[in-house]
Amino acid sequence: MTLTLTLALGSVIGILLGLLGGGGSILAVPVLVYALGIPLEQAVPMSLLVVGIASLFGAIPKVAARQVQWRVAAVFAATGFLAAFAGGAVNRILPPAVTMTGFAAVMVVAGIRMLSETSGTGTACRVEGSGINWRRCTSRAIPAGLGVGFLTGLFGVGGGFLIVPALVLLLGIEMSVAVGTSLVIVTANSGSGLVAYLGDLTLDWGVVAAFTVTAIAGSLVAGRFGQRIDRARLQKWFAYLIFAVAAFVVFQVIVVT
Repeated sequence: MTLTLTLALGSVIGILLGLLGGGGSILAVPVLVYALGIPLEQAVPMSLLVVGIASLFGAIPKVAARQVQWRVAAVFAATGFLAAFAGGAVNRILPPAVTMTGFAAVMVVAGIRMLSETSGTGTACRVEGSGINWRRCTSRAIPAGLGVGFLTGLFGVGGGFLIVPALVLLLGIEMSVAVGTSLVIVTANSGSGLVAYLGDLTLDWGVVAAFTVTAIAGSLVAGRFGQRIDRARLQKWFAYLIFAVAAFVVFQVIVVT
């Protein structure tokens, strides 16, 4: 039963990563903690490992299709590296109840962001055609990269639920390219966040393997067939799911623990 549940949940995480360029990772830690019974100190690095590998494989078809803005990815990855390491260090000194409460708050913010996000593409950083005014947009990309990197290390999330809106609304990148770029950034941020946990990392490698394989398969399938799905409607319903999971996390923290 546990193996079946692990495989099913891993595939869901991967599908959401492939479809939305993120989002699935925000469910990974609650799933590992509450559905599979894994302690938080193991769930966060496990989430980073699974999400990072799944995002890497999900990014491959996007790279092949030239749907990655490499300069944007480099800015986010560079600024997020130390921030992710710092977030991981902070996670290790916080009580689990505080971490999970903060995680629930981030989930609510992410859900609100998904519901309020417009389908259009921002133009604040665009110049003629599809180019980007890097001088104007670096001041926006750097703090966004720092914030996403810190959250990645602190909560074990890839940050795609924040990266995609930033790429679309702040930098004016079209959605298909934003998803591909986000997957590359999530891969880099997850690797950076994992570094902070390598000193005394203890994981259930059987669960890691099962979760990772199904997440990879889900991300690849979703990346191939995702163009046929209404992303706006999917994102709306996913936001409602995030609210429900956040409420469950708070209930567990307040009532159960």
